[in-house]
Amino acid sequence: MVPSYILKNICGWTNHSCKVTSLKMRENKMGNRGSKSVLGKINTVKEQRVYGSCIGTLLNSPMLRYTLKGFERNYQVRIPSNHLNSLRQYSTVISRVANSQIGGYLLKPYFVTGFTDAEGSFIVRIRKNPKAKAGWNVETKFSFCIHKKDRMVLDLIQAFFGGVGSITYASKDTLHYRIASLHDLINVVLPHFDKYPLNSQKRADYFLFKEIVLLIKNKEHLTIEGIQKIVNLRASINLGGSESLKEAFPNTVPVERPVIEDIAIDDPYWFAGFASGEACFSVNIYKSKTKLGEAVQLKFDLAQHSRDSKLLTSLQNLLGYGSVNKHSQNAVMFSATKFSDFMECLIPFFDKYQIIGVKYEDYLDFKKVALLMENKAHLTIEGLEDIRRIKAKMNRGRAQLDEEEGYFTK
Repeated sequence: MVPSYILKNICGWTNHSCKVTSLKMRENKMGNRGSKSVLGKINTVKEQRVYGSCIGTLLNSPMLRYTLKGFERNYQVRIPSNHLNSLRQYSTVISRVANSQIGGYLLKPYFVTGFTDAEGSFIVRIRKNPKAKAGWNVETKFSFCIHKKDRMVLDLIQAFFGGVGSITYASKDTLHYRIASLHDLINVVLPHFDKYPLNSQKRADYFLFKEIVLLIKNKEHLTIEGIQKIVNLRASINLGGSESLKEAFPNTVPVERPVIEDIAIDDPYWFAGFASGEACFSVNIYKSKTKLGEAVQLKFDLAQHSRDSKLLTSLQNLLGYGSVNKHSQNAVMFSATKFSDFMECLIPFFDKYQIIGVKYEDYLDFKKVALLMENKAHLTIEGLEDIRRIKAKMNRGRAQLDEEEGYFTK
């Protein structure tokens, strides 16, 4: 007998496997109740649970959740959550999303890897600097840049990485989480992705990025020969080096870019993390020859650059449903539309391995429509109108609604 690992057949990712412990306490009575981690003789990290948010579901009572943050004396206010009213640009949305999810946990390692496959970047910048020993500065950083409505996602990722890095505004509507310290890259970022590898072609960028970080660790960036090595590696990352860099280093020979063939999606949290960044849950109401003159179709999509077509095909084979097709000249898309696949596999999966961020609300609305359809409500005028109202606030409709309510205004 040959065992089958197709999720549609075994549904092996739908059994509960963990427990969350929550503490109820007054925020201003907490004190320094964090953990202490000594990274070396010089660097000591203290953690404090200082950022409170009310969480809960229909099945349990609300409680106060705390996320690991930095050392307390660095804060401008004594009790940070008392200051949330002045942070209106994102605090209302964070609270609203947190209240709709089961919180009080740190992200799983493969969730972070999956979200990085979707939204993460490994960046290397080489800039001329006459004051530098070799005449050039090299900057390396691992980063995410996402809409400010998903601030909570960045907070959870920062907490997962032990609080290292910083979260700042990249623009009016986007936030940037970056880890740029050489110490943190070597001791936090590299060990994570070595142990929990990426599945997309982004893993090739990571390998080249890692080589550059190690060259800097060994001080090779302080020589012009070392800078040339870094330029050769940089030329194969993402879109390659800038035109000015090519002119400054005419003898550049791009290193051979690694080819990622061994795609192993063997952890459910990877899919949850990847979907948190890339998934699209949609409801289509279209004209039909039915009694009501309209019908409803649910759709789940994941789009990627064409270079990652093998990734989506591997995902399709693992899930046991859906299809992968060319979406445009440079894009491919995994799509699922079969109602039974949603009810038997997709919804049970995401009920256990949750998407996080505002996209989770789209999933909940998607699920509401699915349950209405399961009960044949879409075949009635009242049910169809209920579905139309749910659809109106999903995806772009939700963003528009939030803007009208002032959630994203400064």
